[in-house]
Amino acid sequence: MPFDVVAQQPKLLYLLQGVAAFAAVVSLVLLALHRGPARRRAAALLLLAPALLPLTIGLVLPGLRTLALSFTDSAGDTWVGLDNYAWMFTDPRALVALRNTLVWAVLVPLASTALGLLYAAAVARSRCRTVALSLLLTPMALSFVGAGVVWKFVYAYRPAGAEQIGLLNRLVVASGGEPRQWLVDSPWNVLFLIVAMVWTQTGFAAVLLAGAIGAVPAELTEAARLDGASPRQVFRRITLPSIRPTLLVVLLAQAIGTLKAFDIVRAMTGGQFDTGVLAHAMDDQAFRYGETGRGAALAVLLFLLVVPLVAHRLRTRRRTG
Repeated sequence: MPFDVVAQQPKLLYLLQGVAAFAAVVSLVLLALHRGPARRRAAALLLLAPALLPLTIGLVLPGLRTLALSFTDSAGDTWVGLDNYAWMFTDPRALVALRNTLVWAVLVPLASTALGLLYAAAVARSRCRTVALSLLLTPMALSFVGAGVVWKFVYAYRPAGAEQIGLLNRLVVASGGEPRQWLVDSPWNVLFLIVAMVWTQTGFAAVLLAGAIGAVPAELTEAARLDGASPRQVFRRITLPSIRPTLLVVLLAQAIGTLKAFDIVRAMTGGQFDTGVLAHAMDDQAFRYGETGRGAALAVLLFLLVVPLVAHRLRTRRRTG
């Protein structure tokens, strides 16, 4: 269908008016930016206003509503004070979820960052760096649910004498051992879930750290080698201090992501056998058991655990520029 300029003239006029109005607003803002500091701050607020409004509606107000619900009963209409928080630190299942979350938050960032660092150091200056990093990054293409299903097959169990379909039990049986229910035996089953999370996150750490290692000036490492430093000394005294900001960012990002771990637990065990974490317990309380107040209290605790990490990351980013 041909474009009729005459018929579309009113729409074109509206479009031109909109462009002119936008240009006028931007011009006024830019003009204000060239005046004193007070006007500059006002102009900055004016620029941020379109973003602050949906942020307030989509984040601040639900956050305040969740905080208010954490002080109410299961129906969300009767004030119960700190009862939900007292329950959170006395209920055995909630305590298990809190313990598991702390274990996840410590082990996942350390393991995935350490493995990613070793891998990045090995491939950072090699010719096949792109292919090697792409291979390690492949698990990130999967959703956490997909990764959980993959590792559930790895840990799959069949009774002794039956053909094992799980890779791990196949290896155990081939070695003369007895098959085990890896996802049932507590507390070791938590570690097997953590392996799945580390598998998905190591590629992210390796890519960032490989970039940081590649950016270390070659003159520094060459000078150290000429002075007689071994490869291990070069890595420990030149490379590691140079990539410390990136290393910190990776650790914090992994820790923040780990605190929100939910999908892998849901896909592999459903939170059974003492494998629950805070995010999973929050979902269970709020939407499975109808305990809105307890679910909100768990959400507030999760938020309080994430905030210091986010604040530290922002401060580090501001310091490093």
